[in-house]
Amino acid sequence: MKIKNKLSLYFTITSTLVLLIVEAVLFLSFRSFVRSEFYDRLMDRATVAAQVYLQADEISADSLSHVRERYLKRLPDEVVRFYDDKDAASFIKDNNKYWTNDVINAVRKRRQLQFAEGERQTVGIYYNDNQGNFVILVSANDYEGYKRLNDLITSLGFLLLFVMVSLFTISRWFAKKSLEPVGSIIAQMRNVSAGNLSLRVDEGNGKDELSALAANFNRLLEHLENAFELQQTFVINASHELRTPITSIIGEIEISMHKQRSNSEYEQILQSVLHDAVRLKETVTSLLDLAHADMNYTHPEFKPVAIDELIWELSDYWNYKIGKGLFVVNILHLPDDHDNLLLAANKQLLTIAFNNIISNAFKFSANKRVDCNLYADNKSITITITDLGVGIPADEIEKVFGSFYRATNVNEFMGNGVGLYVTNKIITLFNGTIHINSVPGQGTAIIIAFSK
Repeated sequence: MKIKNKLSLYFTITSTLVLLIVEAVLFLSFRSFVRSEFYDRLMDRATVAAQVYLQADEISADSLSHVRERYLKRLPDEVVRFYDDKDAASFIKDNNKYWTNDVINAVRKRRQLQFAEGERQTVGIYYNDNQGNFVILVSANDYEGYKRLNDLITSLGFLLLFVMVSLFTISRWFAKKSLEPVGSIIAQMRNVSAGNLSLRVDEGNGKDELSALAANFNRLLEHLENAFELQQTFVINASHELRTPITSIIGEIEISMHKQRSNSEYEQILQSVLHDAVRLKETVTSLLDLAHADMNYTHPEFKPVAIDELIWELSDYWNYKIGKGLFVVNILHLPDDHDNLLLAANKQLLTIAFNNIISNAFKFSANKRVDCNLYADNKSITITITDLGVGIPADEIEKVFGSFYRATNVNEFMGNGVGLYVTNKIITLFNGTIHINSVPGQGTAIIIAFSK
């Protein structure tokens, strides 16, 4: 069953149950009113009967005539009985003893009584008169009241049926209109495939659950797109990056084997082979980092990572590797609550990202001093890594985040252009941003920011 039909059905059932309860309360109230009204009429009949039979000698002829006119209008199946102090019928014979002594005594004890006998309603009064003390019982069937109740039930039944049909029709229309954006989202989702993961679903006004669904789907697409790009980058570029140094090494060895050469020539060839081997090692390491990042990127384990502790760990590593005092950490501001320094991320991936930036900073500045500034408050964490290297041309700053792209002024430095590409993907994964400020010949500052 489609959702719009389910919603319509659930709404109709709920509304019908509420209406049914209201109708039941209305019917019970009306029935109680009808029965109470008929008891009042029976009580009037009992009073009239007392006046006719017991006080006929005490009222005028006109009044007695008026009372008799009222009394002559009998109720359906009406029964009237008078019982004296000895529970014997008076004025009207009662050979079959219509009411038992227990009922008569109950009326005498309570002075006034009303009760139901099946569909019949009965009232009894205890009447004091100069002729004696009498119990008067009057009973009848309220056929008119039953007819009114049956008419009410019929009307309520038709009303319930009409309301059910109307509610289902109207609610189905509203459900259809409400779910139209879902149909639009589904149609847009159908256009997404492995070949066009760059497509995004319209998120609407961003204020309802459907907008949240579309936003989360777009976030999923973004992660999938990044993961596919990492995989495609690895597959497409690995062969090219590995083949070039290997081909160079093989060519140099083959040339050297064609004839005997001097020691200096062999030394020169070995130096060239060593250079290509180092380049090959760099490429293999970068590709392994790329593969490792890809694996963690598609299945990241998010855990709280203390940014300040991670930076001090990086400081210890690079000061040991490059030299003491060359990697300088500057704490500009820290929040009062240490929890605000915790970032939901994967520590391995963050380490790869920061190491790529720091490695480039030392490489392109010939191991000059690198500064790492940390600023954190209750809303954000910002890390700025600054070097004194060759810088990046302004028109190439955005390009360096592409896979295997290298700036035109770093050809003399070994590398393959994978580092910043992987770094950008990792920072984006953890909802961070990365920006570059650079002046060629003076240095580069890379700013990484995470919002809390």
